[in-house]
Amino acid sequence: MDRQTRRRSILEAVSQAGQARVLELATRLRVSDETIRRDLKDLEAEGLVQKIHGAVIPPEPLGEPRFDRRMSQETEAKKAIARSAAAQVRDGDAILLDTGSTTAYVARALHGHRNLLVVTNSVDIARTLATRNGNRVYMAGGELRADDGAALGVSATAFVQQFRVRLCFLSIGAIDLEDGPMDFHLEEAEFSRVAMRRAERTIIVADHTKFGRRALVSVCPLASVQTLITDQPLRAPFQDRLRRAEATVLIAERAAA
Repeated sequence: MDRQTRRRSILEAVSQAGQARVLELATRLRVSDETIRRDLKDLEAEGLVQKIHGAVIPPEPLGEPRFDRRMSQETEAKKAIARSAAAQVRDGDAILLDTGSTTAYVARALHGHRNLLVVTNSVDIARTLATRNGNRVYMAGGELRADDGAALGVSATAFVQQFRVRLCFLSIGAIDLEDGPMDFHLEEAEFSRVAMRRAERTIIVADHTKFGRRALVSVCPLASVQTLITDQPLRAPFQDRLRRAEATVLIAERAAA
């Protein structure tokens, strides 16, 4: 049985029974437990299944994992993207980073930069870059979201409109060919749109699992993307669309093992 047929069989089993266990799938498909685990890891990364203890279940519709879980997913890809993003930043730059796991890794990759002016709506990012190397960090106000310590809403968007930065780094939830970069929450998408308008250049940071997925709210058309940093070459439809938009696409290299 080839990989694609096996993946379809796994998804059918999960859909029909509501959940499936590794041993059951291995027996049913006549492959090793390790093969099933690799398939499930890939399917989870693509948002097609959700792991629970000892089994997998269908994903929550248009849901997003908790921040701490996202920080542990695709970590090598996000670190590679973060290094590439940090290379775009100069000492003394004014930059904006929105809340997100990939932008959190970008903040960590900026540990060697000096005298940055940083605008953010993320407590995690503010804590990472404040009181370091002469940086000045401006944190958007408002109610902080319990999951990730993000400030969103009217207060946060009004705050960010006061600034003009050279670079804006956005971490998004999905990238759809028709609807472009998307987020799971309306307030996140609204914040991202305002942030883009306050920057000379916007850089979207997104690992390969975000492409071909959909979320709830469109942030901007794909044709509006200026720079994209990801970790794998794009599939032809995305590549063609971004080429027509004259967007810059950077493929980050993972660290040598």
